Amino acid sequence: MIYTQPELPYAADALEPAISRKTVEFHYGKHEKAYIDNLNSLIEGTEYEDMELEEIIRHSDGALFNNASQAWNHIFYFFSLSPDGGGEPTGDLRRQIDEQFGSFEDFKKAFVQAGVSLFGSGWVWLSKDLDGKLFITQGSNAESPLKQELTPLLTFDVWEHAYYLDYQNRRADALNALWKVVDWDVVEGRY
Repeated sequence: MIYTQPELPYAADALEPAISRKTVEFHYGKHEKAYIDNLNSLIEGTEYEDMELEEIIRHSDGALFNNASQAWNHIFYFFSLSPDGGGEPTGDLRRQIDEQFGSFEDFKKAFVQAGVSLFGSGWVWLSKDLDGKLFITQGSNAESPLKQELTPLLTFDVWEHAYYLDYQNRRADALNALWKVVDWDVVEGRY
């Protein structure tokens, strides 16, 4: 199986001002492409060659895990965003957020704090378990909730390449800006 990079469902400048065209072009256009190219090279002729990407993530380690997970994480991230995003979740997801975190505002604060307090590079995740319980987790480098048998719902990328061109070292500002472009319909569909 050869993995290909899906085209984004929006133009490179569509998420401005939250994420600039330049950041999208570097982040998705170059970083994500490199992960997918590396993944394809690493699986060629191996037992992983015909596996679904999620299964590669669950069963690999080292360079293969890092490239597979980063390829998947970036697609998951960019396809959680929309120029028509923002607002608040509704339905069952909103009820769980309010029940578990007190309010949507409290959830946003906890989520951003998890991203800000992650030392180094990685991801902050909202995931659920089989019972629908929500978890905010941090993942260093390429870590993924898929390894913990959780279902990812939303992630914010806290690698510097995700925000440095637009926000320099202001990680909290970068993460808070993302609330304006989160596609809650996509996130709710994952729940």
